[in-house]
Amino acid sequence: MKNTLFDKIFRDSDGKIVLAQMPNLPLIVWIAASLLKLVLTTGVANTGLDALAFGSLFTWAWLELFQGVNYFRRALGFGVLIAVIASKTVGIDTLGSFAL
Repeated sequence: MKNTLFDKIFRDSDGKIVLAQMPNLPLIVWIAASLLKLVLTTGVANTGLDALAFGSLFTWAWLELFQGVNYFRRALGFGVLIAVIASKTVGIDTLGSFAL
């Protein structure tokens, strides 16, 4: 198989096109913590869930950036990492709504 730019961006080492994968542990933790934040909207529990959601999404993005199966997944990790850091910088929570 010829190694084209398309192959480098979208194919893994087995030659399969990979855009999405089954969620790994950090992504599952982020989803669970984010959903629980919708139920527990105030107090220490919400603050802890916010920290857990941030940390797990940061971890997922970091892992994708440095261990992603192709350049698309690595770029996705980079984009999410920038978005997660920016969310804490400008006051956007990890679900995408602006904090007031």
